[in-house]
Amino acid sequence: MGDTRGTRAYIGSFTSAGGRGVLVAEVDADTGALSPVGASEDVADPSFLALGPGGRVLYAVSETAEGAAAAFDVTEPTPRPLGAPVPVQASGPTHLAVVAGHVLTANYGSGSLTSLPLAADGSLKPPADQARHEGSGPVAGRQDGPHAHQVLPDPSGRWVLAVDLGTDSVTISALDPATGALRPHGTTALRPGTGPRHLAFHPAGGQAYVLNELEPTLTVCRWDADAGELEPLGETPVVPDGAAGPCYPSEVVVAPDGRFLWAAVRGHDTLAVLALDRSGESARLAASVPCGGHWPRDLALGPSGRHLYAANERSGDVTWFTVDPETGLPSRTGSVPAPAASCVVFG
Repeated sequence: MGDTRGTRAYIGSFTSAGGRGVLVAEVDADTGALSPVGASEDVADPSFLALGPGGRVLYAVSETAEGAAAAFDVTEPTPRPLGAPVPVQASGPTHLAVVAGHVLTANYGSGSLTSLPLAADGSLKPPADQARHEGSGPVAGRQDGPHAHQVLPDPSGRWVLAVDLGTDSVTISALDPATGALRPHGTTALRPGTGPRHLAFHPAGGQAYVLNELEPTLTVCRWDADAGELEPLGETPVVPDGAAGPCYPSEVVVAPDGRFLWAAVRGHDTLAVLALDRSGESARLAASVPCGGHWPRDLALGPSGRHLYAANERSGDVTWFTVDPETGLPSRTGSVPAPAASCVVFG
């Protein structure tokens, strides 16, 4: 039978905390509402997900001490594993990206990246290469060694960037599509102790925004795709002055028109709304709104660009918001139960 589905949301979760693995939901294009239609618990702790080209294969990390990645056929409502999970030869993979016929994983526990080639059917082959980070930071217990937290291609497709919370840095590499080798190119140092977690690019491609976990700030950077260089320009807070309690930012999303940026902040349990200037090189905290639950681990923009989705890990839900296109303010619209939710992607 042909693949005739509409837009779907794929929700990753921690099975070790009661999650349903990979939860699949249909997306209402008008309201943004999610309606669950299937799930797969075949992989332990599929905490982060990414769709392959064409949207027929979904990839997941298995964020375990042993560390693995998995592939699913998602042409039907219930994801079907394409073979057994493949070990990434590293501990605690937290993020992955599909780049030039490979899946790259960022391995938090080991402080490394792993490159896994894709087979013709979209399944994963054993690792082709691994790149280990080096260094540490000043925050005891969190920065005693490298902790790669995110890996993603730049908009030009020429470079791979890896955000390392443990070393306060972003490493830049080139992926050889023929061999899967990761060739080091450079490293950008960020302010010590900030603990960078994730970054997102401006739609014009010339700026990148690094969200820091150990201090609730956003580092605005200029990105030169020709040279493969990332230049920090300044920091902006993502919580109001005097915000109480621990604040651990998790995910950053940029509006398609480049006017706004949103960040999820755990502990404070808010979504920060930052206004970007026309150049994209200045950000201002404009508002902070409740995330609709507790501990927003992930934040994603829906396919229409009009809805934001917060994966609230500890309250066990995905809450969606309608975004005011003039102010960038998200208004809570609805939610769906999703125990130990950790990630939302669309396709």
